[in-house]
Amino acid sequence: MDNKTVFALDFDGVICDSAIETGISAWKAATFLWDDMNSPYPPQLFVDQFKTARALIETGYESIFVMRMFFQGHSLEFVLQHFHTRKSSLLLETEKSAGHIKQLFGEVRDHWIQTSLTEWIDNNPLFPGVADKLIHLAKHHEWYIVTTKQERFVSQIFEANNIYLAPEKIYGMDRKKDKQDILLQLINKHPDRLIYFVEDRLKTLLDVKANQQLEKVALAFAKWGYNTKADISTAQSNGITLLELEEFLRG
Repeated sequence: MDNKTVFALDFDGVICDSAIETGISAWKAATFLWDDMNSPYPPQLFVDQFKTARALIETGYESIFVMRMFFQGHSLEFVLQHFHTRKSSLLLETEKSAGHIKQLFGEVRDHWIQTSLTEWIDNNPLFPGVADKLIHLAKHHEWYIVTTKQERFVSQIFEANNIYLAPEKIYGMDRKKDKQDILLQLINKHPDRLIYFVEDRLKTLLDVKANQQLEKVALAFAKWGYNTKADISTAQSNGITLLELEEFLRG
């Protein structure tokens, strides 16, 4: 990459291994919905399995239903195959609205941050080598975070890892724009530069690829993130560059 390349980086699954914290937050929230889930922390096996199941999640609060399925004794393979057909019935089982559960999930996470910020940060580790990569990147390239995460969470995690990125370069949920709109904004801001977008979610990449206004954006599929073997195969068959973590750290 030459110095004119602008990096647009997803956060969860590319920079931060946030599935650990997401899974634990989901479990904590689930204890308010089902009386039989009365332990404050999930078994480590469930957390490990959730890191694979994270690829199923479209909206954060759905993580609660994944952890519920693990608690019910379902295998990882069963969850991967049946989650999308089961999540509606699990929502009905709670006798709560999706909006209520989404709010609960956010409140549980905020309470964890307020009462034990260090523990929360520890459960949001950066992928190995990524902190040094970002520090190096800042010396040679313009770079941005393009995420669906709340921007304050990104800033807190970066601060804990001694990484500085100006708030205006963190495009998160607070902007109320989808990633395609943000990438278009970056193209307009840097019309003479290549935008290199690194993302671990297949659907996001396919949507960007289908948008003719974004045809000049270089796409890279982060294999180390939250995706499946089928996702990787589909990305490759659609001509999207597959990127290993080691390549990202070297590039």
